[in-house]
Amino acid sequence: MTTVHHPTIETGFAPDLATTAPASDAATAPGAAAASVGRRFPDGFLFGAATAAYQIEGAAHEGGRTDSIWDTFSRVPGAVINADNGDVACDHYHRYPEDVALMRELGLQTYRFSTSWARVRPDGGAVNPEGVDFYSRLVDELLGAGIKPWLTLYHWDLPQALEEQGGWANRDTAFRFRDYALTMHDALGDRVGVWTTLNEPWCSSFLSYTGGAHAPGRQDVAAGLAAAHHLMLGHGLAVQALRERDASLELGITLNLTVAKPVDPTHPGDLDAARRIDGQFNRVFLDPIFRGHYAGDLLADVGHLGLRDVIRPGDLEMISTPIDALGVNYYHGEFVSDRPAEHPIAGEAPTDRAIRSPFPAAENVHFHAQGLPRTAMGWEVQPDGLRELLDRVHREYADAAGVKLFVTENGAAYDDDVAPDGSVHDAERTEFLHAHLGAILDAIEGGTPVHGYFYWSLMDNFEWAWGYDKRFGLVRVDYDTQERTVKDSGLAYRRVIRDRALPAASAAPAV
Repeated sequence: MTTVHHPTIETGFAPDLATTAPASDAATAPGAAAASVGRRFPDGFLFGAATAAYQIEGAAHEGGRTDSIWDTFSRVPGAVINADNGDVACDHYHRYPEDVALMRELGLQTYRFSTSWARVRPDGGAVNPEGVDFYSRLVDELLGAGIKPWLTLYHWDLPQALEEQGGWANRDTAFRFRDYALTMHDALGDRVGVWTTLNEPWCSSFLSYTGGAHAPGRQDVAAGLAAAHHLMLGHGLAVQALRERDASLELGITLNLTVAKPVDPTHPGDLDAARRIDGQFNRVFLDPIFRGHYAGDLLADVGHLGLRDVIRPGDLEMISTPIDALGVNYYHGEFVSDRPAEHPIAGEAPTDRAIRSPFPAAENVHFHAQGLPRTAMGWEVQPDGLRELLDRVHREYADAAGVKLFVTENGAAYDDDVAPDGSVHDAERTEFLHAHLGAILDAIEGGTPVHGYFYWSLMDNFEWAWGYDKRFGLVRVDYDTQERTVKDSGLAYRRVIRDRALPAASAAPAV
């Protein structure tokens, strides 16, 4: 049984958060709630939170599950800080009913989770009924709590057996992914209407196969480019196959995107640095998915490094199979130059293990600080970058395609302090949340329709190469006891969801 600590609720769960809130919520007196409400969200805007299978489930070798690339990578000396792994994580596999009750307490309308390929089709082979059944029970629990399930098929946990056959650098993996997608639809298609194929293919290709910071830890430029192309091919194959199964499904993909700006917009080298990062971070995925081609400048930069070698006739038509929704993951922007920074921004690897740049052709690009506040990850807090990014993606890609935009990840790690009574007063995370929700309202009010927001993450979890060293959650997890504690930021998000508005103190446009 999961223990949920709350300074006012203790272990109880509010029966209906649309009308009921604990005494710790502001504005309990008649008329006070209305006075505290600021900018409102449109009707139909969805509020949710997100997690990923390997980061929370645990039960790494239970129920027929076999190793994924993250199980293997976590055992590599120096790959993950403190040699942490996801063997237990948040023990969500055993505690999911209590975790869903916690979601209901927070008032979540939707929950974005991923299914584990290594649990559903261990070693990439035959279907594992016990693994499928776990997700079936989870979906039923969500629906019973009135929470919309939002399923992501791939959040980086490729079966290790498929990696040993070449992983995403092997074209065959794209077709295996389509088969896995259909397996999940066979099990859940009668209850799940929203399907995301991939989460952040930039990370599962360039950061993983070129940079070596994430599993499988390879450092091969050509392999990273092949992986990126094959991930998108797998996306297109899965969308086509799922659409053939059920035309009513809402299908999409989630991309982590950035705003790349030159340090000196009058300096040609800085402008080119920003162009390269934009091309190798954003447009390498947006252009094939929405336009059915790779941009000419990108091909000039990386085509000779292996990308042209993996593109086959018909691939780009398949990759550009129409979608219904695009998830945008945003954490920070990039400030770049062709000249070194005096104080460089921290990289993606937390340990001393040597890695290379994840960008295939950006050796002379340097990342500079903008003088903004930073999270515990060393990432600068830049909420207006989210507005700018949403406006651009809508204007250049989504609008013409009739694709709905959602912010499917946004959040911050801070070094939380636990008070003597067990509460967590995380004012910086609350400020981050309000500022980025404000940036979304800026975009909406400026004419960019945004249909929902998912905070990352519902709870503290295994943060990939950072292990358990960084905490992003609205809910604190004590990894020794598995006790859950709703942080002040979780209470703040609950108030936003309840009021469908930012509090008045946060109502000014984000800057």
